[in-house]
Amino acid sequence: MTPLLVVDNPARVSFPIAGVELVRARDYLTDPAFAQAKGARVFNLCRTSSYQTVGYYVSLLADGRGHRPLPAVSTMQDLKNDALVRAVAAELAPLVEKRLKSLTSDAYTLSIYFGRCLAARHQDLATALFNRFPVPLLRARFHREAGTFSLSTLRAIGLSDVPDHHIAFVQQQAEAHFRRKRGPARRRAARFDLAILVNPEEADAPSDKGALDRFAAAARHHDLDVEFIDKTDAGRIPEFDALFLRETTAVNHHTYRFARRAEADGLVVMDDSTSIVRATNKVFLAEAFAKHKLPHPKSLVVDERHAGRILEEFVFPVVLKRPDSSFSAGVKKAEDPEQLAQLLAAFFEDSELVVAQAWTPSDFDWRVGVLDGQPLYACRYGMAPGHWQIQRVDERGKRHYGAVETMDIASAPEGAVKLAVRAARVVGQGLYGVDIKEKDGRFLVVEVNDNPSIEAGEEDRVLGKDLYRAVMGWFRTRLEARGTR
Repeated sequence: MTPLLVVDNPARVSFPIAGVELVRARDYLTDPAFAQAKGARVFNLCRTSSYQTVGYYVSLLADGRGHRPLPAVSTMQDLKNDALVRAVAAELAPLVEKRLKSLTSDAYTLSIYFGRCLAARHQDLATALFNRFPVPLLRARFHREAGTFSLSTLRAIGLSDVPDHHIAFVQQQAEAHFRRKRGPARRRAARFDLAILVNPEEADAPSDKGALDRFAAAARHHDLDVEFIDKTDAGRIPEFDALFLRETTAVNHHTYRFARRAEADGLVVMDDSTSIVRATNKVFLAEAFAKHKLPHPKSLVVDERHAGRILEEFVFPVVLKRPDSSFSAGVKKAEDPEQLAQLLAAFFEDSELVVAQAWTPSDFDWRVGVLDGQPLYACRYGMAPGHWQIQRVDERGKRHYGAVETMDIASAPEGAVKLAVRAARVVGQGLYGVDIKEKDGRFLVVEVNDNPSIEAGEEDRVLGKDLYRAVMGWFRTRLEARGTR
């Protein structure tokens, strides 16, 4: 459907935009034709700073009608959340000072229109604010106190608040926004729009280009239009129906913020923020495995005062894990008490807690992919040559991996598959890679990974395109249940 540009006063808009319908706010609220429209994208340029204003109701009714408003009501509420705005201000403080310290005045106003600002030297600051608070028209004010600039106020504005000498720039940015290419050309419009978050520069990305292309093909099979986005596109999240994270996740990271923002805007998300919190923290997993009586290597969570318990309860070598490490990073093996003390000292510099785990040597780890509580694929990940983990990083930073053997679920050990399904349940109902050790005929769960590796020619070696279609089918099922927005 044609995007809707909703304004308080159409007379204020002297610029037609090709492919966009200009709508008076009160018409959008009261005309039955708009209420019955399906899947509309609504760009709300009304004043929305106050509760129960016309602008507030435009976004509220858009959400209720299954449309996609920008800003979303959740964003409006976020802007009124002083604690949240202060947290963002603190996070961006170094960037604010870097960009504004050369100003001679003690106050500065930054106007952000469709994510862009007039001063090119401040664009990274404008992008950062727009990504955290996706609002078409945004105004930030900064003040200098004790020699340092800080964000003092941040609010959504209406088109009527835009100075006359800025209108031409607003028109330019609106046109650029609506001209932006949105994925490959299609013969027909797909029912739903899916964003896939990637980082082309990531060394250990969960999917290579071949796999990403296969995900895109599988999405089209399920009538999903795909666009690959990166960390600069947070402000565009409301444009989509679903978000698929294919960048390594962490809680203190933009991937988590993307998930949270998408959930607040009503998107179907994989990996959801709860899965990220649970799967990326080894303290949580250790406690959850124990609580649910899942067989796992002996584990102990210690703080600095109780680290001596490791010597009492384990024999060497012993494995130490940082709570939020990924891949083999942050996982070390202590061969003796002296090395244990050195590693603990380094780990406690960054974390209040450390997980100690009994070393369970093996030639390979089982990896079972679990989707929505059902086993999807199974692999044997061999240890990197001359190493005790599946990945080894040498002195030059080069990565070395063990061989991967993929098999169908029916050929994998039944005990490993059942344990993987049970372990995945403690994290959620998304897509997980469950790592399992086999020792003396017993299976022990080591980790549940959100955002598991799926690479062309590796994890898909048995299922081929059906693996990707299964994942995209997960999105389609949930989107159908939610209905067209």
